[in-house]
Amino acid sequence: MNLQEYPDRDLMMMALADALASELRSCVAHHDFASFAVPGGTTPGPVFDTLSAVDIDWTRVHVMLTDERWVPEDSPRSNTKLVRDRLLTGHAAAAEYVPLYTGDPTPEDAIPTLTPRLDAELPLSLLLLGMGADMHIASLFPGADGLAAALADDAPPALPIRADAAGEPRITLTAPVLRGAMSTHIVITGAQKREVLDQARRLRDPLLAPVMLVLNTATVHWAE
Repeated sequence: MNLQEYPDRDLMMMALADALASELRSCVAHHDFASFAVPGGTTPGPVFDTLSAVDIDWTRVHVMLTDERWVPEDSPRSNTKLVRDRLLTGHAAAAEYVPLYTGDPTPEDAIPTLTPRLDAELPLSLLLLGMGADMHIASLFPGADGLAAALADDAPPALPIRADAAGEPRITLTAPVLRGAMSTHIVITGAQKREVLDQARRLRDPLLAPVMLVLNTATVHWAE
């Protein structure tokens, strides 16, 4: 784990956006496209605001979510809505969006469509994650129905997850996809999550602390 600490959150968000932009530029300079997976939630919003204004070749960036609630894209609960409002705007409006929500009745119904769609994007060029106070990443919640399947080495790229903490049924990228990313960044804030990070390192087991899937190779960005 590469831990980077910042004196305040504003500086962290700007520095992280700059690092992500630099990696995206490098990727599109050497590859046909860059696949960029991002989290929902409120924490990455300022990163998205800054990143969307950066002038890079967004036409060759494919943006997807690490997980999505199984709700229509116009729902206020939709992670897609956040990404469209905060990231896929300005210069970044030219990026290609790869949705996880398909409109099928359940996330299980969507797997035959999602598997080839996501396979075409792998390995991920760049992965940005948050981490919950329960040590979850994406929608890999400790104790969730479907967690063991999503952690399996032979898991498809996305699987459904159901958990009390998740609210609605969700679809999430799975362990092979997250571990296989070429570059991984985790953004966390506050003393509690710093303590949780240390706890995850002691537990080690991804079933108990899903963040351990990627923590050893990730760059963690933290500010109080």
